[in-house]
Amino acid sequence: MTSAVQSVASNAFDGPGPPKCNVLIVVDDLQAQLAIRELLDAPDRNIVLAQSGKEALENCRQTEFAAILMDVELPDLDGFATARLMRERARVRHTSIIFLTGADQNPDSSIRGYQAGAVDYLVKPVAPAVLKSKVSAFIDLYRYNAALNREIARRKAIEKDLTQTGDRMRAVAASIEAAREDERTLVSREVHDGLGQALTGLKMDLSWLEKLLPEKTPELSARLKAMLLVIDASVVSVRRISSALRPRVLDEVGLIVALKWQAGEFQLRTGIRCKLDVPAEEPTLNGAQSTVAFRTLQEALANVARHAGATRVDIGLSVQSDHFTLKVSDNGRGALTEQLRDPKSLGLLGIRERALLLGGNIQVEGKRGKGTTVTLTVPYRPAATP
Repeated sequence: MTSAVQSVASNAFDGPGPPKCNVLIVVDDLQAQLAIRELLDAPDRNIVLAQSGKEALENCRQTEFAAILMDVELPDLDGFATARLMRERARVRHTSIIFLTGADQNPDSSIRGYQAGAVDYLVKPVAPAVLKSKVSAFIDLYRYNAALNREIARRKAIEKDLTQTGDRMRAVAASIEAAREDERTLVSREVHDGLGQALTGLKMDLSWLEKLLPEKTPELSARLKAMLLVIDASVVSVRRISSALRPRVLDEVGLIVALKWQAGEFQLRTGIRCKLDVPAEEPTLNGAQSTVAFRTLQEALANVARHAGATRVDIGLSVQSDHFTLKVSDNGRGALTEQLRDPKSLGLLGIRERALLLGGNIQVEGKRGKGTTVTLTVPYRPAATP
């Protein structure tokens, strides 16, 4: 009989309609067992019967139960020992166990029952309405917990998907950013070497022509001198554009010199005084680390020029054994929280993504009237060679 009931119980969640739950009745008295089954039977549940502790444990090995109603006195294992063994099994570790005992039972047995893992302890004879109400309450609790666990699992799955999506997006962003940086480097060199050399050659040719002009051709001389001035201005523009795309000093000399050059250019262009505090020796950063530090300084200085209204910028680079930190602080009006969180601040967003890809982070703190501080922190692993 038990195997047939188990077959029904194992398929309780198959088919249409609300899922059924399983209730285990462990009573050795056959008449009492059938009476309890008839009392508790309902369309939304499957009743499984067992007459001994071993039989009950075998049921628990195969089936998950919403509630277990168990007699204390059983022919092999008593109810307390059976409950303790049940608690060792994952399927019924948290199942509600209700003990049934006779009125002449030792008063301390209720304490033993609760110690064995019972959630309730009823003395026979039990009023049918009370028993039915208690079992229904524990079934409702089981259903609530099952729904809660499903919701937790669903949210964890969504969170995992979001994390994986974020990782994929960061990987794509890293690929795009690397491609952009490579393209900037290529264009910068093409502009500097190709166009710069062409302009230099043109200037040399014009200078040669100027020497060949007759002395009594002032109009031609003036025109040549004007052309030379245009070429000089074009050379300056080529150098500026090339440096803006990718300063050669960053690749050829190192980060320290690049930071000093960028600060000097900013101070010359805006009149805002810059103070640098950098190591005396060039740190052995890799290309990605040097690039993120330099681009962070560029973006921070661009924000100072556009929004801060500052008169001074302090730039500090410190290198520790396991990380390096770049801090850029101004004495301007201070960025507000809503400005810092503005989704249109693509520059800071891009720098933050660069830092995240290297395992680092960027913090931006602004205080009204006390300026803004941008702090980049990146794990530092010294390269084999500078």
